[in-house]
Amino acid sequence: MKNRLLTVAATALLLLTGGLAAASPAGAANCPSGEFCAWTYPNFGGQRVNWSGDDDEWEAPIADADSSWANHAVSGPGIKDHVQVYENPGQVGLGTVCLGPGQEVASDSWANDSGGSHKWVMEC
Repeated sequence: MKNRLLTVAATALLLLTGGLAAASPAGAANCPSGEFCAWTYPNFGGQRVNWSGDDDEWEAPIADADSSWANHAVSGPGIKDHVQVYENPGQVGLGTVCLGPGQEVASDSWANDSGGSHKWVMEC
C-alpha cells in the first residue's frame, strides 16, 4: 500500500512538473511594459529596439533587419493596442506582421528582415 501511494505521488509530481515545463512562459521576450519591441535576430536575440508610439521610418539597426517582435502594450477600451509593421517607411506597402497586446513572435520567415515602419492600431 505504501509503495502504491509513493508511485501515485511520484506520477502526480511528474505530470505536474512536465506540464509546467511545457507551458510557455508569459512575457518570454525582454520588452518593457507599454512598448512594442523588435529584435535583429530570431528568438528575441541580437539588438532590441523599442517604441511606445508610431514610427514612420525605422533606422539602423532595425530597418529591414527585424527578425522577432513583441507587443507589451497596455490595453483598455479605446486604446490602440495592436501594432502593424509595414515593409516600407511611411506605414505603406504590405503589412509584414501584426501583433495584438501581449503577443510575441519569436520568428516568422515571411516577415523576417522586412520591417520599415509601424503603427499602433485598434485591431489587426
